[in-house]
Amino acid sequence: MNKTGIDLAHELKQFREQNSGRDQKVKVAIADLDGVLRGKYIHIDKFISALETGFGFCSVIFGWDTNDTTYDNVTYTGWETGYPDATAKIDLNTGRRVPWDNNVPFFLGDFDNGVCPRQLLKKVISDAKAAGYQASCGMEFEWFNFSETSKTLSAKNYQNMETLTPGMFGYSILRMNENQGFTNALQDELLAFGVPIEGFHCESGPGVFEAAILYSEALECADRAVLFKSGAREIGKRFGIMPSFMAKWNQSLPGCSGHTHQSLWDASGKKNLFYDEKDPNKMSPIFKSYIAGQLALLPEILPFFAPTINSYKRLVDGYWAPTKVTWGIDNRTVSLRAIPGSSKSTRLETRVPGSDVNPYLAVAACIAAGLYGVKNNLQLTHKAIKGSGYHDPSAERLPRNLHDATVKMSQSKLARELFGDTFIDHFAASRMWEWRQYQDTISQWELKRYFEII
Repeated sequence: MNKTGIDLAHELKQFREQNSGRDQKVKVAIADLDGVLRGKYIHIDKFISALETGFGFCSVIFGWDTNDTTYDNVTYTGWETGYPDATAKIDLNTGRRVPWDNNVPFFLGDFDNGVCPRQLLKKVISDAKAAGYQASCGMEFEWFNFSETSKTLSAKNYQNMETLTPGMFGYSILRMNENQGFTNALQDELLAFGVPIEGFHCESGPGVFEAAILYSEALECADRAVLFKSGAREIGKRFGIMPSFMAKWNQSLPGCSGHTHQSLWDASGKKNLFYDEKDPNKMSPIFKSYIAGQLALLPEILPFFAPTINSYKRLVDGYWAPTKVTWGIDNRTVSLRAIPGSSKSTRLETRVPGSDVNPYLAVAACIAAGLYGVKNNLQLTHKAIKGSGYHDPSAERLPRNLHDATVKMSQSKLARELFGDTFIDHFAASRMWEWRQYQDTISQWELKRYFEII
């Protein structure tokens, strides 16, 4: 358990008992289906009470989209239910203080309602533990940054946006130096927030950075990833900078990844079960079966990795994102990049997720699919790709859009076996809702193509 979080809760109890004025409120938040944090401030007395009984949080956070428009095709919650409160439970292990918000105490919570992404990941972790495994994971994000605010973007109608820096300049020390205040604040304040960044650099593209979050156990990894995205936005506002975690905002530029690293360890957490010193590639049979499981499930659980309309604009050939059901050894053109190394560092990088991913769902999908392969002793019959993964004619193409991917997931017996009917039905309905909103929209592309000529 996270001693810091428990100590913080104990500290808050003492403050109340001593009638101290230091902390009179606590910030709590829950991640919705899209991985967006929804939260509130609550009085310290309510927080102390909620530690034992939970606290009420409107069920609508799992019944609307990112624009707060309510779904009309789900059964968990809706107008017919009156959108009642559901009981959220505070996770003491997540306790920390927010450095850029006067060090206010902060905790994450979740719901045991069958549709909460954080609870889904906790179930997957529990299943892994019951089988004698624990997963170590780390996520890394690429994202573009703009010299914009929410008001300027709205006034511009999201056109002609000004990137933080110009041109393509990957791994540029110069570009990071131009924005020292922002880049240093990201690394220093997020570290103080319990989100340590082990690598930070400029990626190739105007105003784009990449951050690798230090690996940890699976739930902590996803918590850190969610908090990183939210924290980057909050810190950015102080500098007049708007970070964007869209998978791809510009057709001519590379997309933004949310690569997910994993390794499987024994119950003691001391032995990396992916490592085999005797194997030519240092890959154990368990590692190979884990990869085989992800390859088998990948086309059927793609919305866990590519959850938005925009996700599929990133998954195109030649832009550093995978497009087919492939794997390879240290190959950045495939879906699954095996990274053989030492007994500590041997791991798998799942390269399909974009930066728009819900980290809880991405990590849950990786582990569940991999363990499906281990449990069923699947053999790694796919050959490792050498060279470009885009040019293998025998490899299955991933679904090209959210509609096709969602239909495939909804019809998948394996997806339902791993994640349950309740979650799959609700998540699939939310993705089909997203597709419908897109289908009803007139795009700039259509206006340019048809307005005058057709």
